[in-house]
Amino acid sequence: MTSTVSSPPRPIRIGTRKSKLAMVQTEWVQQQFQKQFPNRRFEIEAMRTQGDKIQDVALSKIGDKGLFTKELELGLVNQQVDLAVHSLKDLPTQLPEGLMLGCVTERENPADALVVHEKNQDKQIETLPEGAVVGTSSLRRLAQLRYHFPHLVFKDVRGNLNTRISKLDAGDYDAIVLAVAGLQRLGMGDHIHQALPGEVSMHAVGQGALGLECREGDTEIQELLKAIEHPQTRDRTLAERAFLRQLEGGCQVPIGVNTSVEGETLTLIGMVASLDGKRLVKDTVSGNTRDAEKIGYELAVRLREQGATEILEEIFAEIERG
Repeated sequence: MTSTVSSPPRPIRIGTRKSKLAMVQTEWVQQQFQKQFPNRRFEIEAMRTQGDKIQDVALSKIGDKGLFTKELELGLVNQQVDLAVHSLKDLPTQLPEGLMLGCVTERENPADALVVHEKNQDKQIETLPEGAVVGTSSLRRLAQLRYHFPHLVFKDVRGNLNTRISKLDAGDYDAIVLAVAGLQRLGMGDHIHQALPGEVSMHAVGQGALGLECREGDTEIQELLKAIEHPQTRDRTLAERAFLRQLEGGCQVPIGVNTSVEGETLTLIGMVASLDGKRLVKDTVSGNTRDAEKIGYELAVRLREQGATEILEEIFAEIERG
């Protein structure tokens, strides 16, 4: 009788951006898979996205539809990779036909972080002196901070985390605002001078979480993804993304959120602010975690009733004018 030896299962190819933070995040995902499936091979394939190539222009001026995701999604469609790892805040709420959000991993702290020049070590965001220059590349942070601290001066800052911190150390800025999660993942948590409270800077939709995108109908990959999903983070971010989708905003629009889960109750707080920081609308909706997307939709409707539509239309017009 002839014996047959079964061939080992094929390696799973994980797509990612080439940035240092993206690689650290993807290596973490790879490790989680390896723990769950020690007999399988998980290989990383890194790609440069449009957002990585353009480092000298404000993100809001070059559009954000798939700025950090398009090349990875093409890799999925072309079957070059089996899944793609994204910072969830960069993943558009409307995905290309044939692709789906297969899994959301456990969230790091989603707060924004104040990083200060050494001369301001004794200051917090609320005690920075009048005229202090604060760097941020995010319209969401800019609008909220202008609303709360109109006496500060805000200046765009681009580049990776090390580049931004170098600009701060050189004295180009008195402080810069970054994501707590990014600093922590890169082992740079000691730069966090102050985690900004939610009342001051509500975080971006999906901030601190990783979204793993895959092909619809690829049941093999979808089964693997289930093993590393974090249900509470999934519910929170589903509500946040539904809120953003209904407002038709992208990751470069001043829309912020805070979510929490107590038992089976999910609470979503959302805000929309004008770029000059003079208007800010905010509300809260709670409901059962199984109705996460419905909660996000309802909150968006409420904010539209309070003037969010007019604020967003003005912002889109201003961005188009450049």
